[in-house]
Amino acid sequence: MKTIGLIGGMSWESTQTYYRLINQKVREQLGGLHSARIILCSVDFAEIETLQHKGDWDETAKILISAAQSVKAGGADFLLICTNTMHIVAPQIEQACATPLLHIADASANALIKDGITSVGLLGTRFTMEQTFYRERLEEQGINVIIPDDSERNAVHRIIYEELCQGIINPDSKAAYLEIVDSLATRGAQAVILGCTEIGLLIQSSDTRVALYDTTEIHAAQAVEFALI
Repeated sequence: MKTIGLIGGMSWESTQTYYRLINQKVREQLGGLHSARIILCSVDFAEIETLQHKGDWDETAKILISAAQSVKAGGADFLLICTNTMHIVAPQIEQACATPLLHIADASANALIKDGITSVGLLGTRFTMEQTFYRERLEEQGINVIIPDDSERNAVHRIIYEELCQGIINPDSKAAYLEIVDSLATRGAQAVILGCTEIGLLIQSSDTRVALYDTTEIHAAQAVEFALI
Protein backbone atom coordinates (compact mmCIF):
# COMPACT_ATOMS: atom_id res chain seq x y z
CA MET A 1 0.00 0.00 0.00
CA LYS A 2 1.32 3.43 -0.96
CA THR A 3 1.46 6.26 1.57
CA ILE A 4 -1.01 9.09 0.88
CA GLY A 5 0.18 12.63 1.51
CA LEU A 6 -2.53 15.09 2.51
CA ILE A 7 -2.09 18.87 2.53
CA GLY A 8 -5.01 19.85 4.71
CA GLY A 9 -6.45 22.38 7.13
CA MET A 10 -8.27 24.41 4.45
CA SER A 11 -10.48 24.00 6.39
CA TRP A 12 -9.95 21.26 8.95
CA GLU A 13 -13.71 20.72 8.84
CA SER A 14 -13.36 19.07 5.43
CA THR A 15 -9.89 17.60 6.04
CA GLN A 16 -11.36 15.31 8.67
CA THR A 17 -13.85 14.14 6.03
CA TYR A 18 -10.96 13.17 3.77
CA TYR A 19 -9.37 11.19 6.60
CA ARG A 20 -12.62 9.36 7.36
CA LEU A 21 -13.50 8.58 3.74
CA ILE A 22 -10.03 7.36 2.82
CA ASN A 23 -9.87 5.01 5.78
CA GLN A 24 -13.41 3.74 5.20
CA LYS A 25 -12.62 2.99 1.57
CA VAL A 26 -9.40 1.16 2.45
CA ARG A 27 -11.31 -0.97 4.93
CA GLU A 28 -13.96 -1.71 2.28
CA GLN A 29 -11.26 -2.83 -0.14
CA LEU A 30 -9.01 -4.78 2.23
CA GLY A 31 -11.32 -5.69 5.10
CA GLY A 32 -10.50 -6.42 8.70
CA LEU A 33 -8.50 -3.82 10.61
CA HIS A 34 -6.83 -2.33 7.55
CA SER A 35 -6.48 1.44 7.41
CA ALA A 36 -4.70 3.87 5.12
CA ARG A 37 -1.08 4.92 5.36
CA ILE A 38 -1.39 8.73 5.59
CA ILE A 39 0.98 11.62 6.17
CA LEU A 40 -0.92 14.86 6.90
CA CYS A 41 0.38 18.41 7.03
CA SER A 42 -2.36 20.75 8.22
CA VAL A 43 -1.80 24.47 7.62
CA ASP A 44 -3.28 27.46 9.46
CA PHE A 45 -6.28 28.41 7.31
CA ALA A 46 -6.57 31.92 8.76
CA GLU A 47 -3.23 32.76 7.18
CA ILE A 48 -4.25 31.23 3.85
CA GLU A 49 -7.66 32.92 3.80
CA THR A 50 -6.16 36.38 4.35
CA LEU A 51 -3.78 35.88 1.44
CA GLN A 52 -6.55 34.51 -0.79
CA HIS A 53 -8.68 37.61 -0.38
CA LYS A 54 -5.64 39.82 -0.95
CA GLY A 55 -4.99 37.95 -4.19
CA ASP A 56 -1.49 37.02 -3.01
CA TRP A 57 -1.41 33.56 -4.56
CA ASP A 58 2.38 33.51 -4.75
CA GLU A 59 2.60 33.64 -0.96
CA THR A 60 -0.02 30.91 -0.58
CA ALA A 61 2.03 28.81 -2.99
CA LYS A 62 5.09 29.17 -0.73
CA ILE A 63 3.08 27.91 2.27
CA LEU A 64 1.70 24.92 0.41
CA ILE A 65 5.04 24.07 -1.19
CA SER A 66 6.54 23.92 2.29
CA ALA A 67 3.67 21.67 3.40
CA ALA A 68 4.14 19.43 0.36
CA GLN A 69 7.84 19.11 1.02
CA SER A 70 7.14 18.17 4.65
CA VAL A 71 4.69 15.49 3.55
CA LYS A 72 7.16 14.17 0.99
CA ALA A 73 9.91 14.06 3.62
CA GLY A 74 7.56 12.07 5.83
CA GLY A 75 7.37 9.34 3.22
CA ALA A 76 4.34 10.19 1.07
CA ASP A 77 4.28 8.49 -2.32
CA PHE A 78 1.81 10.99 -3.79
CA LEU A 79 -0.03 14.15 -2.77
CA LEU A 80 -3.56 15.48 -2.42
CA ILE A 81 -4.42 19.12 -1.80
CA CYS A 82 -7.54 18.79 0.39
CA THR A 83 -9.32 21.81 -1.08
CA ASN A 84 -10.52 22.85 -4.52
CA THR A 85 -9.52 26.52 -4.41
CA MET A 86 -5.87 25.97 -3.59
CA HIS A 87 -5.41 23.91 -6.74
CA ILE A 88 -4.84 27.36 -8.21
CA VAL A 89 -1.22 26.84 -7.09
CA ALA A 90 -1.02 23.15 -8.04
CA PRO A 91 1.43 23.88 -10.89
CA GLN A 92 3.87 25.58 -8.50
CA ILE A 93 3.64 22.65 -6.08
CA GLU A 94 4.22 20.10 -8.84
CA GLN A 95 7.24 22.03 -10.06
CA ALA A 96 8.78 22.39 -6.61
CA CYS A 97 8.03 18.92 -5.27
CA ALA A 98 8.74 15.96 -7.55
CA THR A 99 5.95 13.82 -6.11
CA PRO A 100 2.82 12.89 -8.10
CA LEU A 101 -0.17 15.12 -7.32
CA LEU A 102 -3.72 13.85 -7.83
CA HIS A 103 -5.58 16.90 -9.13
CA ILE A 104 -9.13 17.25 -7.81
CA ALA A 105 -10.50 18.67 -11.08
CA ASP A 106 -9.11 15.75 -13.06
CA ALA A 107 -10.71 13.32 -10.63
CA SER A 108 -14.02 15.16 -11.02
CA ALA A 109 -13.76 15.16 -14.82
CA ASN A 110 -13.13 11.40 -14.83
CA ALA A 111 -16.24 10.80 -12.73
CA LEU A 112 -18.39 13.02 -14.96
CA ILE A 113 -17.14 11.42 -18.18
CA LYS A 114 -17.75 7.94 -16.77
CA ASP A 115 -21.38 8.91 -16.16
CA GLY A 116 -21.84 10.61 -19.53
CA ILE A 117 -22.21 14.13 -18.11
CA THR A 118 -21.33 16.81 -20.67
CA SER A 119 -22.78 19.93 -19.00
CA VAL A 120 -22.27 20.62 -15.32
CA GLY A 121 -22.93 23.38 -12.80
CA LEU A 122 -20.06 24.42 -10.54
CA LEU A 123 -20.38 25.59 -6.93
CA GLY A 124 -17.37 26.74 -4.95
CA THR A 125 -15.57 29.81 -3.73
CA ARG A 126 -15.62 32.83 -6.03
CA PHE A 127 -12.01 31.94 -6.87
CA THR A 128 -12.98 28.46 -8.06
CA MET A 129 -16.11 29.57 -9.92
CA GLU A 130 -14.66 32.66 -11.60
CA GLN A 131 -11.01 31.86 -12.34
CA THR A 132 -9.95 29.45 -15.05
CA PHE A 133 -7.66 27.03 -13.21
CA TYR A 134 -10.51 24.62 -12.43
CA ARG A 135 -13.05 25.19 -15.18
CA GLU A 136 -10.50 24.87 -17.99
CA ARG A 137 -9.45 21.39 -16.85
CA LEU A 138 -13.07 20.29 -17.19
CA GLU A 139 -13.61 22.08 -20.48
CA GLU A 140 -10.49 20.45 -21.92
CA GLN A 141 -12.28 17.14 -21.39
CA GLY A 142 -15.32 18.34 -23.35
CA ILE A 143 -17.42 19.26 -20.31
CA ASN A 144 -19.41 22.51 -20.47
CA VAL A 145 -19.27 24.40 -17.16
CA ILE A 146 -22.10 26.64 -15.93
CA ILE A 147 -21.55 28.92 -12.94
CA PRO A 148 -24.15 30.75 -10.82
CA ASP A 149 -24.94 34.40 -11.49
CA ASP A 150 -23.13 37.14 -9.59
CA SER A 151 -25.51 37.42 -6.62
CA GLU A 152 -25.64 33.63 -6.29
CA ARG A 153 -21.83 33.44 -6.39
CA ASN A 154 -21.68 36.01 -3.59
CA ALA A 155 -24.04 33.90 -1.48
CA VAL A 156 -22.18 30.65 -2.14
CA HIS A 157 -18.82 32.24 -1.32
CA ARG A 158 -20.04 33.96 1.86
CA ILE A 159 -21.63 30.81 3.25
CA ILE A 160 -18.44 28.82 2.67
CA TYR A 161 -16.19 31.21 4.59
CA GLU A 162 -18.56 32.56 7.23
CA GLU A 163 -20.36 29.30 8.01
CA LEU A 164 -19.12 26.01 6.58
CA CYS A 165 -15.40 26.56 7.24
CA GLN A 166 -16.36 27.29 10.84
CA GLY A 167 -18.55 24.22 11.21
CA ILE A 168 -21.83 26.18 11.09
CA ILE A 169 -24.70 24.37 9.35
CA ASN A 170 -27.57 26.79 8.70
CA PRO A 171 -30.91 25.49 7.33
CA ASP A 172 -31.50 28.79 5.53
CA SER A 173 -28.14 28.47 3.79
CA LYS A 174 -28.98 24.91 2.81
CA ALA A 175 -32.22 26.12 1.23
CA ALA A 176 -30.32 28.87 -0.60
CA TYR A 177 -27.81 26.38 -2.01
CA LEU A 178 -30.56 24.04 -3.17
CA GLU A 179 -32.27 26.93 -4.97
CA ILE A 180 -29.01 27.68 -6.77
CA VAL A 181 -28.64 24.00 -7.70
CA ASP A 182 -32.14 24.10 -9.22
CA SER A 183 -31.26 27.30 -11.09
CA LEU A 184 -28.18 25.69 -12.60
CA ALA A 185 -30.25 22.69 -13.69
CA THR A 186 -32.78 25.02 -15.31
CA ARG A 187 -29.93 26.59 -17.27
CA GLY A 188 -28.89 23.22 -18.67
CA ALA A 189 -26.67 21.56 -16.07
CA GLN A 190 -27.13 17.79 -16.06
CA ALA A 191 -25.40 17.67 -12.68
CA VAL A 192 -23.71 20.00 -10.19
CA ILE A 193 -20.17 19.75 -8.85
CA LEU A 194 -19.76 20.53 -5.16
CA GLY A 195 -16.49 22.26 -5.97
CA CYS A 196 -15.60 23.21 -2.43
CA THR A 197 -14.73 20.47 0.02
CA GLU A 198 -17.04 21.96 2.68
CA ILE A 199 -20.23 22.05 0.60
CA GLY A 200 -20.87 18.35 1.16
CA LEU A 201 -21.30 19.19 4.85
CA LEU A 202 -24.39 21.23 3.90
CA ILE A 203 -26.12 19.49 0.99
CA GLN A 204 -26.18 15.87 -0.13
CA SER A 205 -27.60 13.92 -3.04
CA SER A 206 -30.66 12.99 -1.01
CA ASP A 207 -31.65 16.67 -0.82
CA THR A 208 -32.31 17.16 -4.54
CA ARG A 209 -33.24 15.38 -7.75
CA VAL A 210 -30.24 17.01 -9.45
CA ALA A 211 -27.18 14.77 -9.52
CA LEU A 212 -24.48 16.10 -7.17
CA TYR A 213 -20.80 15.27 -7.50
CA ASP A 214 -19.03 15.77 -4.17
CA THR A 215 -15.38 16.47 -4.94
CA THR A 216 -14.23 15.33 -1.50
CA GLU A 217 -15.73 11.88 -2.03
CA ILE A 218 -14.41 11.66 -5.59
CA HIS A 219 -10.90 12.79 -4.64
CA ALA A 220 -10.71 10.46 -1.64
CA ALA A 221 -11.86 7.51 -3.75
CA GLN A 222 -9.20 8.19 -6.37
CA ALA A 223 -6.54 8.41 -3.65
CA VAL A 224 -7.44 4.97 -2.37
CA GLU A 225 -7.50 3.54 -5.86
CA PHE A 226 -4.02 4.94 -6.52
CA ALA A 227 -2.70 3.78 -3.14
CA LEU A 228 -3.80 0.21 -3.70
CA ILE A 229 -2.46 -0.23 -7.23
